[in-house]
Amino acid sequence: MNPIQGLHHLTVMASDPQKNVDFFTQVLGQRMVKVTVNFDDPGTYHLYYGDETGAPGTIMTYFPWPNAVKGRRGNGEIVAAAYGAPVASQDYWKARLKEFNIPFTEETRFGSPAVKFEDPDGLWIEIIFEEGADVPSFWPKSPVPREHALNGFHSVTGWVAQTAQTESLLTGPLGFTKVGSEQDAEGTRTRYRGQSDGVGLYIDLVERPGKPHGQFSAGSVHHVALRTVDDAEQLEYRQLLTKHGYQVTTVQDRQYFHSIYFRERSGILFEVATDAPGFPADESVDELGKHLKLPAWYESKRAAIEARVKPIVNHEYGVTIGGTSQSSSAQGSAASLSDGLRVNGPHQGQPVMTTGRALDEARAAVILVHGRGGSAEDILNLSQQFNLSAFAYVAPQAQGNTWYPESFLAPLERNEPGLSSGLQMIDDIVNTLGEQGIPPENIVLGGFSQGACLTLEYVARNSRRYGGVFAFSGGLIGPEGTPRDYAGDLDGTPIFIGCSDVDSHIPLKRVEDSADILAGHGAKVDKRIYPKMGHTINEDEILAVQKMLQDVSARSV
Repeated sequence: MNPIQGLHHLTVMASDPQKNVDFFTQVLGQRMVKVTVNFDDPGTYHLYYGDETGAPGTIMTYFPWPNAVKGRRGNGEIVAAAYGAPVASQDYWKARLKEFNIPFTEETRFGSPAVKFEDPDGLWIEIIFEEGADVPSFWPKSPVPREHALNGFHSVTGWVAQTAQTESLLTGPLGFTKVGSEQDAEGTRTRYRGQSDGVGLYIDLVERPGKPHGQFSAGSVHHVALRTVDDAEQLEYRQLLTKHGYQVTTVQDRQYFHSIYFRERSGILFEVATDAPGFPADESVDELGKHLKLPAWYESKRAAIEARVKPIVNHEYGVTIGGTSQSSSAQGSAASLSDGLRVNGPHQGQPVMTTGRALDEARAAVILVHGRGGSAEDILNLSQQFNLSAFAYVAPQAQGNTWYPESFLAPLERNEPGLSSGLQMIDDIVNTLGEQGIPPENIVLGGFSQGACLTLEYVARNSRRYGGVFAFSGGLIGPEGTPRDYAGDLDGTPIFIGCSDVDSHIPLKRVEDSADILAGHGAKVDKRIYPKMGHTINEDEILAVQKMLQDVSARSV
């Protein structure tokens, strides 16, 4: 098995798809080599930019969520993508950025001059000027002349709390070589080099201890993909990474390459992607980027998909791709879901935070309920872990960061009025989503700890078919012997319950009893007990809910 060669592609979230197209094709001179859809969310474009053929190491890809709010940079994510360019091209690129009124700063990176600026949604784009490999296949119709063309990726930058744990991945199973460290404005930057002589060789890590994690939305990096030669070598990497304790997905067919995914311990999502079959697999090089290409399993839904995605213009051909324009109303980071709610408890009137899809654009939603002492903003970070763009993520805030005052095992009356107020808040959000055209069968409800308990109690008392339910460390509310003769039928709703066998807050028996009760009311329950895990969330739980969301996304087209 060869060491990882370097970078394959980077996938980022965007808001306006046309602004994204214009920036990469007209400003940076990259070719739009493929227009397809997110295979986990077929109502969202997946736009690919690169050299003439989309060679590995040149590919920048975007999922645009129209009207999505801007994300926030932070630890546990890739925050910058750097292209390489010839040393003699510095003046050209500074003049070009000024021509397009794009502000930039000048820096020095490991001795090489660089410029830094932002894409339309705030992702840092850098150009590092040093002699290296030429662009694999120059696009002759690029507005940037060949002598100044971007050569493909130079590097990406990740922010981490501790470099050591990510370094053990890069220099261990992935085979990168540590090449140096330096101080910059954000912290200590360490560089690692892949084992190739081409483009896309470097990963930089900046250590920022004690700094907050990022908030995922437009302008945030979804994942960084690394190159491997073929399917056989990719399977070897999957076995090796699993042996080193990483939770690695099964192989995913992405039509133009095959992929496996895993999240390293700082939070960065990595992909290992094959070079083949490549972007000309379903259209000629001359036609790349001209048509909306769908995999065979979505062709039967082409009309619905084309009607949902916003039209975009590919300037290379002067053609419009996609369907009718969607609503252009903007969505802020704090939605007005709490406006007009019935005021009969402590939580009514508290803010309801959102991220991901704007409500008037979404076909599905996830309601996230925080635990005792947590916040709506904190639990919205789960949207980054789930990594699915089809959803509006909605998180209500409890007054005083607590839904009810005592243990969830206390007599019900001792947890009033907070308990009823919290249940009402969830119900009002479900109803508000219904008014936005998102029915219960397209809604997933979930939470952690106290929020998990509140979620399970809500769905038990309001039994019907939901898209899904998940409870990280939780159970039904009330003391032993609480009547559970709930009305309604959960009608096959998938419910995931994950908990430790030694959780100090959640007795194992309550978890098991809750699973049995919900199954008795028609739910399809997946209960997983984790030995000695404690009161936390693990990667297996995240992957289980991710699969649940993928199923809802596929149904909601």
